[in-house]
Amino acid sequence: MRSFLTLGAAAVALAIAAPALAQTTTPTAPAQDPAAATPAQDSTTAPTGTSAPTAATATAPVTAGQPVKDSSGAIIGSVAEVKPDATGKAMATIKMDDKTFAVAVANLAVRDGATLINASKAEIEGMLGGVKK
Repeated sequence: MRSFLTLGAAAVALAIAAPALAQTTTPTAPAQDPAAATPAQDSTTAPTGTSAPTAATATAPVTAGQPVKDSSGAIIGSVAEVKPDATGKAMATIKMDDKTFAVAVANLAVRDGATLINASKAEIEGMLGGVKK
């Protein structure tokens, strides 16, 4: 039960941190003249600050065997598997040292063949309760 709660806390913390990762990508749409048109907000557009998938995740899926890099760019582990959870949401199981944890694929990005997670190794270890002193 404690492991489940720890895993849940890690998933929530990573979901909160995901928008910062999305903000580091460059826009792919050409710039428009703001006076030319004001885009209407439709129900399919993700509001600002959510963890909507970026262009990097849309073209390069998270797959088993990819290295996982933390927010500093250091390789901290690898993707062990990607599969849906009980609700059908795609989840990536990440192996880091002797620990494994799951993160929603929507909260990850892929760049240059590596899966990116928006937390440092120390932050993840703290969320998992495995900080070594």
